[in-house]
Amino acid sequence: MTEQKLSIREAINQALDEALRTDPSVFLLGEDLADPAAGVNAVTRGLATAHGADRVMNTPISEAAIIGAAVGASMEGHRPVAEIMIMDFIGIAMDQIVNHAAKLRYMSGGRTTCPITVRTAVFAGTGSGGTHSQSLEAWFMHVPGLKVVYPSTPADAKGLLLSSVFDPDPVLFMEASLLYGVKGPVPEGDGFRIPIGKADVKRPGRDVTVITYGLATRQALAAADQLAQEGVEAEVVDLRTLLPLDMETVLASVAKTRRAVVAHTAVTVAGPGAEVAAQISAKLFGELDAPVQRVGGRFTPIPSRASEGAVTLATEDIVVAARKTMGAVRV
Repeated sequence: MTEQKLSIREAINQALDEALRTDPSVFLLGEDLADPAAGVNAVTRGLATAHGADRVMNTPISEAAIIGAAVGASMEGHRPVAEIMIMDFIGIAMDQIVNHAAKLRYMSGGRTTCPITVRTAVFAGTGSGGTHSQSLEAWFMHVPGLKVVYPSTPADAKGLLLSSVFDPDPVLFMEASLLYGVKGPVPEGDGFRIPIGKADVKRPGRDVTVITYGLATRQALAAADQLAQEGVEAEVVDLRTLLPLDMETVLASVAKTRRAVVAHTAVTVAGPGAEVAAQISAKLFGELDAPVQRVGGRFTPIPSRASEGAVTLATEDIVVAARKTMGAVRV
């Protein structure tokens, strides 16, 4: 399969275009998705022009209405892809996502599924302030019936989004605003898929495993570069999917390195890393050479734009945590 170099924004656009072209039951809905605005992040640029206003639909500014309409349409045989402009706004649609979409298969005895995809952008690290910079994936990892996906590369974004759109159950698909412009190789043509629930080793190593996903993956890779200069070979495991978790890949890596650091943009307290660390500790107890380290956002509301960097995950946080597992703390 030949490859092309795309940004994550372009890869997502290409995935949506393929879904719209190949399946008439797919449609997009959200605030200002149609041309010329194409959404606040310009991800859907050109899609309304190519596929029409009945397939790429602008909605009122009501997250509850967007997801409610998507759930209803899914019950009538459609595959809606609904956009929540910024993740911080998703709380307005919690009832529709948590109490309807996630439970529809179970409450109908398996007779009705809810094949909706909820795309949302995470503005963490952009200096966008207290109600526009949160990474809230841990909320949804607590909900049976949902899938939660958070890619870090263009190829992963395209392959996972297409798998999400054609999954029979509801998927929350998270996109880091700071990664939209990141470019990388993406297979050309239709039909490229990455299965939901499969992690990826982004960098092999033998000394310590860094488990991460989404925006923090780039920081983990940068930390691995820095650690390599100190003689420490860090293996970086990109979860890609948070629900379901691919603990098989994680445990295989940590069993090899015997040390683990879990890093994410979400706050550390009750964050996704807590579940990962707990499973590592329970299943590899006695094999670890050091306690599992967790790093993430500070447990505080996002402050002003000028101060946001002080409470968000930094590459140095991962480096320091890895040094702790190696028994070489530097302060």
